[in-house]
Amino acid sequence: MSTPATPSPPRASEIDDVADVLVIGGGPAGAWAALGAVASGARSVALVDKGYCGTSGATAPANTGAWYVTPEGDARERAIEARFARSGGLAHRDWMARVLDATWEQINLLAAWGYPFPLDDSGLQYRANLRGPDYMYFLRRQLRRAGVRILDHAPALELLVSDGAVAGAAGHARQQDAAWRIRAGAVVLASGGCAFLSKALGCDVNTGDGTLMAAEVGAELSGMEFSAQYGISPAYASVTKGLPYFWATFTTESGEVIDSRGNRMLALARALRHGPVYAVLDRAGPEIQRWLRDGQPNCFLPHDRLGIDPFKQRFPVTLRSEGTVRGSGGIRIVDDACATGVPGLYAAGDAASRELIVGASSGGGSPNAAWAISSGTWAGRGAARFAQRLGDRAAARAVRPAGTVGLRPSGTAGGLDAREIIDVVQQEVLPLDKNLFRRGDRLAASVERLEGAWRDAEAHLHAAGAARVRAREAAALLATARFCYGSALARAESRGLHQRTDLPHTDPDQAHCLATGGLSSIWVEPRRPPHGSGPPAPADRGDLA
Repeated sequence: MSTPATPSPPRASEIDDVADVLVIGGGPAGAWAALGAVASGARSVALVDKGYCGTSGATAPANTGAWYVTPEGDARERAIEARFARSGGLAHRDWMARVLDATWEQINLLAAWGYPFPLDDSGLQYRANLRGPDYMYFLRRQLRRAGVRILDHAPALELLVSDGAVAGAAGHARQQDAAWRIRAGAVVLASGGCAFLSKALGCDVNTGDGTLMAAEVGAELSGMEFSAQYGISPAYASVTKGLPYFWATFTTESGEVIDSRGNRMLALARALRHGPVYAVLDRAGPEIQRWLRDGQPNCFLPHDRLGIDPFKQRFPVTLRSEGTVRGSGGIRIVDDACATGVPGLYAAGDAASRELIVGASSGGGSPNAAWAISSGTWAGRGAARFAQRLGDRAAARAVRPAGTVGLRPSGTAGGLDAREIIDVVQQEVLPLDKNLFRRGDRLAASVERLEGAWRDAEAHLHAAGAARVRAREAAALLATARFCYGSALARAESRGLHQRTDLPHTDPDQAHCLATGGLSSIWVEPRRPPHGSGPPAPADRGDLA
C-alpha cells in the first residue's frame, strides 16, 4: 500500500468510468449499500455484479426470514439474549441492538416503497419474511429509480489504490468481452462469502473474491475458523434450505432411525461417514405440507421432477459446504460505518465478519438477512461520507492496481491451470473428515498443502482476457481456505461451528476473536471481544497460546 501510485491509462477496449461510490456485489447487502450511499448524498453510485443483479447470489433463489423484531415491550431483549446464548460468548449485544434497529427501519421503508409483503391471518403484512426472487427484483427496481448505474455480468478482479487508500476497482465485462475500470471515492465490498464451489444453490458466484481483494490492500479478516457450516440437501439437488427438515425422519440405508436431536448437522455427518443417509418429511401434517410448498417452492422442484413425494417416500440426502456464506467469518469491521481499517474501503453482508451479532455460530437465514440490510446501509452511508470529504479530488487521483495472484505472477506465467488450484482447495475443505470433524494433525497437513499451492499460484497462475475471472476465483478460493484453516489451527479448542475432535472442550481463556491477514505469509492474532460500539481492541499475542 505504500508504493507510490502511478497513472495507468486505460486501453482503448476498456470501459472507463468514475463514481463517488462503487459497490462490488449485487445481492441484498450490495443493493442496500448503493441505496444507502444515494440517500447519504453520493452524487454518483455504480454497482457491479458478477451475475445479473437481482438474480445472482444466495438470496435470489431463497425464501428467507428476517430478524425483524418489534421495539415494543421486551421482545428485542429476549431476541438478543437468545442469539447471544448461541454465540460462544463472542457476539456483542450493542451490535445486535443496532442491527435490530436498522432492520426494523429499513424493512418498514421497504414496505413504504411498495414491497408486496404477504398478509397474515389477520390481514396485516407479515414483514419477517423475504421471498428471494421478489425481494431482489424489487431492490433492482429501487436501484434503477435511485439512479444507480448497474453493470451486470461484470466480475471485479482487483481493487485500485492511491496513496494508501482504495480508489476504485477493475474487472471484466463478460457481455462486452472488455476490461472495465471504475475510479471511485470509496468502495463497498459486498461480494458475498465463499462456499468453495460446493454446488449449494446460488453460491457458485460466492468464491471469496472480496476476501482476497481486501487482504491484498491490507485489511484484516475475523472469525474465519467459524466456516465449517454445511447445509442439508437432497443428494440429487443443490437446495440447502433447512426448514423442511424440522419435520423429517432420518434413516440409514438399512432403515435404522438416526437421532438428529440437538445438532442435526453433526448427527447426519457422523452417519454419512458410514454410508448413505435418507430423509422423509413424514412428521409434517397436511397443513404444514401446504405451508412448506407455498413458502419453500424451490425445495420441492427436484423431488417433483423425479416423481418423489418427500412427505411419503424417503430420499437420499447429503451435506454441502456453505463456508462463510452461512458461517460467520469475513472482513473485519472496525467501526460503526462498517469500515475495514483501509481508507476508502467498506464491507457488508456475507463478505464482512458477522461475529459481532452471531459470534461462533451460523447466522442462518434470519440474522444473515438482517445483517445484509443493516451492514449494507451503514457501509453505503460511510462510503458516501468518505467520498464527500474527498470531493472532486477523488476523480483526479492517480491509481494503481492492487491485484496479485492470478493476475501478476512472480515467476513464469502459465503452466498452472485454475482448475488445478480449485481441485486442491476442494480436496482440503469439502470433506467432512477434514473440515467438519477437525483435528490438529489434519489441519496442519491441509495448511501445508494449501501453502504449497499458494506458492505455486503466486509464481505461475496467470490468464488473459475472460479467463482471468476463473484464475482470480481460484486464487480467492485458495486464499480463503488458507485463512479458514490457519485460524482453525490457531483456535486450540472447540467453540460453535469450530469443532476440534482432539480438543473437544471450550476454553474460557479463548473467549476472544481471531483476526487474520497477510498474503505470502498469513498471520493469526487474538482480538478481545469489543466493548461499546467501536472496534475490537487488540489483545496480546501471548493470549493465543
